[in-house]
Amino acid sequence: MANDLHLIIGNKAYSSWSMRPWLAMKALGLSFRETVICIGQPDTGEKIKTYSAAGKVPVLQHGDITVWESLAILDYLANAFPDRQWWPANPQASAVARSISAEMHAGFRDMRIAMPMNVRKSGLHVARGEGIDNDIARITAIWRECRTKFGADGPFLFGAFSNADAMYAPVVTRFKTYGVELDAASNAYSNAILNHPATREWYAGAASEPWINPKYEIN
Repeated sequence: MANDLHLIIGNKAYSSWSMRPWLAMKALGLSFRETVICIGQPDTGEKIKTYSAAGKVPVLQHGDITVWESLAILDYLANAFPDRQWWPANPQASAVARSISAEMHAGFRDMRIAMPMNVRKSGLHVARGEGIDNDIARITAIWRECRTKFGADGPFLFGAFSNADAMYAPVVTRFKTYGVELDAASNAYSNAILNHPATREWYAGAASEPWINPKYEIN
C-alpha cells in the first residue's frame, strides 16, 4: 500500500510542519505522491479542508485513512511500515527520541514566532529576547545530549536518521536562516541535516516555488 500514500504539504519555503513527514519519508525511502498548497493565502484553509477538516498541513492520506499533525503522521508511518527504522531500536534511545519529538511539537513558541521558517534566506538577524535565547539553549542542549549518549553510529541524534531528526530539521533551517551561532557539536549536527540528500531536495523545491508571502520574508 506504499503507492497509496498521498502527502499534502504547505509550500517548501515556509512550511516547517510539512517538512517533517516529507523529510522522513524521503530519508527512509518511502514513495509517495505530494500536493503542495501555498500557506498564508486567503483560500489556504479551504483548500486544505478538502483533505482534512482541521484545515492545516501536513495531511497524510493512505488509502482510505487520513492522518494530520506532523508527529501523528510520523507515528502512523512507524506503525504502517515497520520494515523501516523510524525510531531508534534501543528502548532507552526510543523513549528519549519520542520525548524530545513531543517537546519540539508542543514547545519553543518564542523561537518559532520570532524566526519563521524561510529556507530561501540565510544569515538574517532578528532581535532576540530571553525567551528565544532559552529556546535555542534548550534545543542545542538536546542535540548535544543525544549525540553524546546515542549518536556513536552516525551523524544524527541517534546515529541513523530517525523521526526525531525529522522533527528537528526545520529548526536547523531556522538557525541557518537567522545566523544563529552554534557550538561545535550542534554545528556538526546541523551540517549533517543540511547535507542530507532529502534536505537538499527540499531546498531545491523551495527555490523553484513561485510564491512570495511577506509574512515570512523578514529582511
